[in-house]
Amino acid sequence: MTAAQLRSTVATAEVGYRGGPPGWQTTYVASLVVADVVAALVGATVAFSYRFGELSVHNQLYIAMFGLLPLCWLVALAMNGGYEPRHLFVGTAEYQRVGRAAIALTASVAVISYAFELPTSRVYVLIALPVALLVSVLLRFLWRRWLHTVRSRGRCVRRVILIGHEGPVAVLTRQLRREHFHGLHVVGACLPGGRAVGPMLDFDAQVYGDFRDASTAVTAGRADTVIVLSCPELDGAALRRMAWQLERGDTELIVASALVDIGGARTSIRPVDGLPMLHLEHARLTGTRRLVKELFDRVVAGLLLVALSPVLAVIALLVRCTSTGGALFSQVRIGRGGQPFTIWKFRTMHANAPARLAALAKLNEADAVLFKMRSDPRVTPVGRVLRRFSLDELPQLWNVVRGDMSLVGPRPRCRLKWPITPSTCVVAWRSSRGSPACGRSRDAPTCRGMRRSDSTCDTSNIGRCHWIWSFWHARLPRYSDHRARTRSRPRIVLENDPGPLG
Repeated sequence: MTAAQLRSTVATAEVGYRGGPPGWQTTYVASLVVADVVAALVGATVAFSYRFGELSVHNQLYIAMFGLLPLCWLVALAMNGGYEPRHLFVGTAEYQRVGRAAIALTASVAVISYAFELPTSRVYVLIALPVALLVSVLLRFLWRRWLHTVRSRGRCVRRVILIGHEGPVAVLTRQLRREHFHGLHVVGACLPGGRAVGPMLDFDAQVYGDFRDASTAVTAGRADTVIVLSCPELDGAALRRMAWQLERGDTELIVASALVDIGGARTSIRPVDGLPMLHLEHARLTGTRRLVKELFDRVVAGLLLVALSPVLAVIALLVRCTSTGGALFSQVRIGRGGQPFTIWKFRTMHANAPARLAALAKLNEADAVLFKMRSDPRVTPVGRVLRRFSLDELPQLWNVVRGDMSLVGPRPRCRLKWPITPSTCVVAWRSSRGSPACGRSRDAPTCRGMRRSDSTCDTSNIGRCHWIWSFWHARLPRYSDHRARTRSRPRIVLENDPGPLG
């Protein structure tokens, strides 16, 4: 866009454009306020009905709580950031603020009642506030689900201007347009040179100039958010000047980090001599945290085994009655620290599946490393149902009880059929977003991890795997990293065992 065209666009866009947060955001926050008032009224009603039952001269004072509790609840939520847009729309921060508000209000009531010797009913307080908390969380969750639904239709979104080099801007544009629930709609960009010459030509986003035209681009695109990507031209002084320009129109400024697939719990911002430094903690799970996690895994797995024992018995009976062979299938996998262990699954293939592998080799839809068929004739009818709903992995709860596996963690790898060396012991997978990540071997593997490595896996892009790691030098992942990798829905897991999987 030339300078003349940009001035013309700005002049047209300035008509009726006031800047600031979008109108839908104000309406959404107002809806949350109404929902929280309803939640407080429900809490007051339930507590009064349970504690007193009916109105009398002894409990007339608590009628005032129908007006006082909603007011105190709103004040507590506001003071704990329950209505700040940065905590809303996505993530768990919003619900954490609601929980903190409930704890703070409960503590405040207790302190005030003790200090002024008020005859406050403890039963009333311990019923009203938890009920208000649960109803508020439920209503906020329903509002968020509604917001994500309308965002998938292109409504209730923030109009975004991206600033950075063309390649990273194009990648972020593609990612934001794929994940609609974030509500970030790219309407334009500012690129070096002021025009697109490469991947940005594939998008309909307008280029409004170079880095110096950020404020003008906001007005021209009627944007309310600016995202700045990492680039050497935008140093601290340039970003500060840009922030000053955007403050005039109350435009939100976001600086995108170059870190990918890192859990939020591992990052923190700490000022160092006036400079905000992004600190990244090492992914370690040791000491008390590891003990608590292992204890939690084993207890929960044991309870699930007891609760699901009738289901396990029925599945085992179906497997035995519909095909020859045992009900369970075992295979040696590589677990924590590269140590082998035996994994258990319900058998989903015929007993002669290994002997039929050679005859089906020409129908392989993957490559020589991994055998894959979308309609594998070796899979039994019952096995197809078990694989579809992942019921064949229920026996792995026993592996969790034994400590071989974890409820959350990386997938266990098959044992290699050749000598283990740093150059041959590899595991690779590529996420559907194009961002690479890897499995690591020092943590206990999981029974439901990144993605199934059997027939439910999509092998259409198997030849495009581009990230190879040797677990010889692997590190220990934490749950937050695994959650970030799971969110990216990895498609391919290459394992050095072309044999069948139960």
